[in-house]
Amino acid sequence: MTADLRFTDPEPRIHPTAELKSCRLGRYSAIGERVVLREVSVGDYSYFERHAEAIYTTIGKFCSIAANSRINALEHPLERLTTHKLSYRPNEYFRFLGVDQGFRDRRRAKKVLIGHDVWIGHGAVILPGVTIANGAVIGANAVVTRDVGAYEIVAGMPAQRLRLRFDPEVAARIDRLAWWDWPSERLFEAIPDMQNLAIEDFLDRWEGRDG
Repeated sequence: MTADLRFTDPEPRIHPTAELKSCRLGRYSAIGERVVLREVSVGDYSYFERHAEAIYTTIGKFCSIAANSRINALEHPLERLTTHKLSYRPNEYFRFLGVDQGFRDRRRAKKVLIGHDVWIGHGAVILPGVTIANGAVIGANAVVTRDVGAYEIVAGMPAQRLRLRFDPEVAARIDRLAWWDWPSERLFEAIPDMQNLAIEDFLDRWEGRDG
């Protein structure tokens, strides 16, 4: 069968300097220079720019993650004698003392969940346990300490809402459309309308169409 020349290779693209451990990557995903990922699931078409890091995170489709961002920033045990990794990774310094599995499990339990079509700006930091809903935008250098709602634009330290990308009715229509689940053939056909139509006109044209 002849390949469809409209489409490039859907295999994930991983820069040779990136470090990944126990990750799942979706179709057309891309991992940039010196990105470090640990136990991260990356949805279709989502990408990380250079020097970003993430751990214990689930990322939806079509997410844009800028350079130097940090998702699920490292937690230290504030209640212990020391916050230093001596107490939870003593194996780096001593023989016969292993990784503190209880502390690792505590970290794993505070996963970050990121929806579809989320844009995380340059240098943003997402703290443990945060959920970022579909369509949200995180400003450059923001520190996100709590959940971010659908289509919210947030910025600052700590991050605060600036405004919504769309009014709630339009946002609800986008979520119902769930364009991020469309097959490649339908996305290909829709891109000119994404480029040229106002959001309401795009929804009017594509709502109710057969997949």
